[in-house]
Amino acid sequence: MQVCLFLTGASGAEPPLDARALMHAASDIAGLAQLVVHEPLAQPLGPDAEPDPATPSCLLQWYFDDLAALELALEAQGAIQRALRRAAFATLDERAFSQQAMAVRKLSPPDAIAMNGCEQRCTYMVAYEGPADDFDAWLAHYLRHHPPLMLRLPALRELEIYTRMDCDSGLPFARADAMQRNKVVFDDARSLARALASPVREAMRRDFHALPSYRGATPHYPMHSIYGKFAGP
Repeated sequence: MQVCLFLTGASGAEPPLDARALMHAASDIAGLAQLVVHEPLAQPLGPDAEPDPATPSCLLQWYFDDLAALELALEAQGAIQRALRRAAFATLDERAFSQQAMAVRKLSPPDAIAMNGCEQRCTYMVAYEGPADDFDAWLAHYLRHHPPLMLRLPALRELEIYTRMDCDSGLPFARADAMQRNKVVFDDARSLARALASPVREAMRRDFHALPSYRGATPHYPMHSIYGKFAGP
């Protein structure tokens, strides 16, 4: 099972991330299978959509095929920190990002299309901050009922579900502790908007309200996503 480091940029942070520079700086990190840079959409999904001021300035996903490789890259002044500095982050204190390592569950939608090198897509990022009153019951319900519904979203290209894990990190950033995250990916913002307006979304809302009791926010962020693939399958 792959592991993924989430680095979530502070809302409204400036200057914006240079995604291409970061891809280049990260290209020689040992064990890095894929890096995905998510940026806020330039335009809202629809005429009635309002920009969310809490949207992260960027969200970085660093994929590794095993935890040992991720932890090596996470050493203080290590490969990930050096890549961020080379990509124009001159100062990296705990306010620049929050960090969380998570296990990755990949599911294959009927309309999945493999990525070839560096491509761009549109992504809906979701986090369940928690906690749940009974996490085991919550996760069991979610994994049994919610993914089959998400897989029915029209024109869905990717679906991933993430669960938290412990990880040794020397990065200076504050730790996030979302109990779960998920990601659905589409070709473009128009395809995402159509999926969110489909009858499948209403079925997902009903299942959301059937989840076992939990507390905390559930932020949803539409993002423009840039992919870089470096190693692995």
